[in-house]
Amino acid sequence: MEFKQVIIVRKDLKLPKGKLCVQIAHAAVSAYIEAKKEKPEWAREWLKQGQKKIVVKVNSLPELEERKKMAEELGLPTALIADAGLTVLEPGTITCLGVGPAPSDIIDKVSGDLKLL
Repeated sequence: MEFKQVIIVRKDLKLPKGKLCVQIAHAAVSAYIEAKKEKPEWAREWLKQGQKKIVVKVNSLPELEERKKMAEELGLPTALIADAGLTVLEPGTITCLGVGPAPSDIIDKVSGDLKLL
C-alpha cells in the first residue's frame, strides 16, 4: 500500500513565495504529528516509503473547509493552519490544510481532483 501526505493551499490569499513555503511546512509537520497520534502505523509506513508529499490548491476558505470535512469523514488525520499574523496576514487567517500521511487511495478521495500548486 502506498502512503502520502497532501497539503491543500488557498490560492486566493496570493501569498509571497517565502510565506507560502512556511505555511506548507507548518501543515506538513502538524499533519504528521496528528497522524503519529491517530494512526501511528500510517505515520511509520509513510516515513519508510520516503515521505511522499503533494501540494494542491483550492480557490477559497469555504473550499478548504469542505476538503477538511471530507477528510475527517474518511477518518484521515488533518491539520488546519492558521497564521500567527506577524507578517503579511491578519492573525488567525487560515492558509492551508495538511492531510495525512495516509493510504494514497483514501487521500485521493479528498484531493485527487485538485490541481497541483
